[in-house]
This record gives sequence, structure tokens and C-alpha cells, in this order.
Amino acid sequence: MTRLEFNNHILQLGRKLYLVAYRFLKSQEEAEDAVQEVFIRLWNRKDQLEQYDSIEALAVTTTKNYCIDQLRKTRTIPLEGVADNRLMHSDRETPDILMERNESVSIMQTIIDNLPDTYRDIVIKKEIDGLSYEEISQITRQNINTLRVNLSRARNMIRDEFKKIKYDYEGNKNTSRKVL
Repeated sequence: MTRLEFNNHILQLGRKLYLVAYRFLKSQEEAEDAVQEVFIRLWNRKDQLEQYDSIEALAVTTTKNYCIDQLRKTRTIPLEGVADNRLMHSDRETPDILMERNESVSIMQTIIDNLPDTYRDIVIKKEIDGLSYEEISQITRQNINTLRVNLSRARNMIRDEFKKIKYDYEGNKNTSRKVL
């Protein structure tokens, strides 16, 4: 890919990539840095870009992955709507309930982080990013039915692991009460 082709195909995506990065990073400077980093990464792969069906999907995916990596380095990734206690807080919620909810969110984040790459990526794209099956299919080049099966398996793994951890925690908590 020549510089002119790169400018015509990739650099015109700058605004869209900025919006994607800003949605993750919530900072103008960090989003701008992310877009610059993605441009550099794509430029370094300019000779391989022609083999992709959608350069735009590749650029968006690269941006999201870069942002997720940045968030993992500096802070945890909030699960939308769940981690924000202000959205769920009511006057009737006690500190115990809030603490338990925060622990649950932390456990869920750990479980998702420890999923196999294929499952983790699909869960993040579908449940956290809110992408449709069609968008995920275009990005990952997987059949939509395969995506549905993999997402179902990932959800089952998350549910089973969450139940296991919660059971272990509550079992230990109940055991300690009986001893005292």
C-alpha cells in the first residue's frame, strides 16, 4: 500500500477511531494518542492490509484492542452500568450491599479476563462494547452461528465459574460463622 492509498483509506477513519477510543478511555488526550498509535501500527503493516476484507473493521478492532490494553495497564475495565454504583445506588442500599456488588463486579472482571481468548473477545465485543453479531462477524471473520455458539459457551463458563466462586465464598463465610 502506497502512502497515498494509506492516506485515502486509513487516515480518513481518524474521527471514527477517535470516537471509539474516547468511548473507552474517557480522555481527549488519551484518545488522540490511541489513534496515533493505531495509525502507526497500521502503517507498519501497510503491506499486509490489502489481504483484509475490511480495513475499517481492522482499524476499529485495533483501536479497541489498544484501548483495552491501555485500560488493563492503568485501571480495571468497568462493566457498563454495573460498576457505576451511582446508577444502581438507592437510599435503601446498605454499605454491605454495595460492597457485595463491587465484589461481584470484580469477580466478573477476573472471570472474563481469564476466559480463553476467543471467548473473552466475543464477550467483550457483545456484552461490553454492545456490538451486533453482524459487526462481530465482520471483525472476527467468524460465521454468525459460530459466534452465537461461542458466546453461549462463554456465558455458561462465566456463570459456572461465578457460581463456584460465590459458593466457595459463601461456604467459607457460613463455616466461619458456625465456628464462632
